[in-house]
Amino acid sequence: MINIVLFGKPGAGKGTQAEFLKGKYNLTHLSTGDIFRFNIKNETELGKLAKSYMDNGDLVPDEVTIKMLEDTVNKNPDTKGFLFDGFPRTLAQAEALDAFLATKKWEVTATVALEADDEILIQRLLERGKTSGRPDDQDEEKIRNRYQEYNEKTAPLMEFYIKQNKFYPVDGIGSIAEITKRLSAVIESL
Repeated sequence: MINIVLFGKPGAGKGTQAEFLKGKYNLTHLSTGDIFRFNIKNETELGKLAKSYMDNGDLVPDEVTIKMLEDTVNKNPDTKGFLFDGFPRTLAQAEALDAFLATKKWEVTATVALEADDEILIQRLLERGKTSGRPDDQDEEKIRNRYQEYNEKTAPLMEFYIKQNKFYPVDGIGSIAEITKRLSAVIESL
């Protein structure tokens, strides 16, 4: 069982790389954003609860996010492992993930961070924003705000995983194939 947490700022290539990694290593890709959208669209109890917070402009509490993730993990009992994308985002979520995985006698195998210079990523996102239709990819100020939030929230997570000897930074600049090769080298060394 391999359980990988994939970190990276918006535009670092997490989604692109997740597609390659899930196929290459037969992992179940768990994107927090996809899980939220599924639950809200299908009006599950958790989806309705999450939407009630979002409709008020509030962040969805960790307990709701964690429960959605646990439900999704439990629906995949025969997987060879999970690729967590967008989760955990806080120290409380990381601790909850460890506790939940421990109930199954599993653990986070590694945390892989796609690292890249902010200025390069901003240009990537602005370019993506021309075709993605995502308003948050079209406004440089919003992008910089997302990066500041990422830096503030993930710094404690990096320390959390460094202390467990499970943190692996990977250069996120280069061709898709070059980055996939670097990520694969980390995973195959585990």
